[in-house]
Amino acid sequence: MHGPASSGWLLVALCAATGVYCLLRMRSSVEEQRRSAGGEALMGFGMAVMAVPAAVFTPPSWAWQAHAAVFGAAGLHALWTARTGPRHLHHLVGAAAMVYMAVTMAASPGHGQGHGPGHDGSGTPLLTGTLLLYFIAYVLVTGVRLVPAAAAAGGAPGTGWGDRPELARACRLSMGIAMVAMLPAV
Repeated sequence: MHGPASSGWLLVALCAATGVYCLLRMRSSVEEQRRSAGGEALMGFGMAVMAVPAAVFTPPSWAWQAHAAVFGAAGLHALWTARTGPRHLHHLVGAAAMVYMAVTMAASPGHGQGHGPGHDGSGTPLLTGTLLLYFIAYVLVTGVRLVPAAAAAGGAPGTGWGDRPELARACRLSMGIAMVAMLPAV
């Protein structure tokens, strides 16, 4: 990702912390929590890798292809699990956004330091704009849903870290915010 190094490192920290928390959520006693937490951990760590400032580390060209392949597989998995609930469609959109950013970075001059396909200097490409609108709407809706949960008194007694719905929402919110920050930078 190109842009100021300080904001890149903040995104790395945010996404890595989110990935770690999602790994902790995988220990939940609720099966649905465990399933979604694994995909969200992958997304958090993938976004952390992608957010490393290009001035510090420019990955080899095959790394972006591997990134696209991993998130392409995650997208197929999300598509398969979307048949059990529409909530998984968000995971599909997130995986598609990651594939798009990886392909864009691989196709850009200097691998991640310029703009990729469909960007001729005349503004934001249509797909980037569409993904930005989706994630902005997602952040707003998730933020609104988080407010009442935060006002509740912390959850049921004996609830573990992995079973707290407000923390899972905050995790998803932070990844949505990071996506909004990363999309214009590719």
